[in-house]
Amino acid sequence: MTSTAETPIDATLIGTVPATGSVTPLSRDRLVVRTDERLEIHDAETFLSGTLTPAHTLRLPPSAAASPLPGGALVVAEGSRIRVVGPDGTTRWELRHAGWHGGHRDPRPPGPPAVSPDGSLVSVLVPTLATGERAAILVQDTPPRHRYARDTLLLLDAASGDVRARRPIGAVASDVTQRWHPDGSLLALSCWTAWYSWSTWWIEPRHDGLHIRGGTTMREVIDFLPAASRVLTIRRAEGIAYNDDRDELASHDVGADDPAVLFDLGELAVDRDNDEFAGAYLIDGAHVLVTGRIYLPGRPVSVRHWLCDTATLLPLGRVRYPVAVGGDVTPLGDGTWLTRDRSRLHRWALP
Repeated sequence: MTSTAETPIDATLIGTVPATGSVTPLSRDRLVVRTDERLEIHDAETFLSGTLTPAHTLRLPPSAAASPLPGGALVVAEGSRIRVVGPDGTTRWELRHAGWHGGHRDPRPPGPPAVSPDGSLVSVLVPTLATGERAAILVQDTPPRHRYARDTLLLLDAASGDVRARRPIGAVASDVTQRWHPDGSLLALSCWTAWYSWSTWWIEPRHDGLHIRGGTTMREVIDFLPAASRVLTIRRAEGIAYNDDRDELASHDVGADDPAVLFDLGELAVDRDNDEFAGAYLIDGAHVLVTGRIYLPGRPVSVRHWLCDTATLLPLGRVRYPVAVGGDVTPLGDGTWLTRDRSRLHRWALP
């Protein structure tokens, strides 16, 4: 472990609120709270001050993945359809597709749709049925016994549901992460495929389709750095192939094949063979927060947070909190972030 990594950085507690669901920032002034049964849209400062009355509440199927649109509507991905639901609960448009991998056992989509920064476009991954046995990459043997080819990325018009562009993607995904560049010029797409790990692409939407500018493997996208065509990714030790059992934080220039900057997260470990680094979160343009589980002999597992510089990816120090925190972190886009302690959310700022 590097000595700089253990330099204490005391986080400042701004406030605490109760919350039973997961929280995601929608914009600088709105938050989304999701439970198994519903999705709530809140004014951010009102919610974080402890007033938990939502501006909009919509009921959702338990297996649905949803993202809010401007004006209170939701774009919802389900087992075999994508639709937009208005604040009053009515469906504005619907796009049907083949059922997701997993058949009747687990037909849920691998991740939510991603809405462009201006709210006009929606990117979403859908499954693709194989047209012949030789074209099949995945075979679902249980009823209805579908054969699947590579998944397809769709770019949809948020207002009408019309397909603006489509492109096959080299994955049969069971997990998906999508991030739009703040100006809407690029989309970063990460897909996790069983026995293969993550595949990630930087994609440019143009008038003539979706163009891949570059990408990487074994790494999941974190986010775009503000005001730059540079992407942050994390690699986790998975043990899928020889010599891939390592954790790394990286930044990539769009269009380049290799990472521009790379940091071995094993340098934060006490025991490289056991310690795990699962999360990385962009706090602001200068700081990324890394979370890890440290296994000390004879002691309970310890969850730790480190602050790293976004330019060099080197650790600035370890964050110290006055209350218990876990591995879940929610950046709010203003330099503050949330951590969860059971049914409570704590909001933090840098000193």
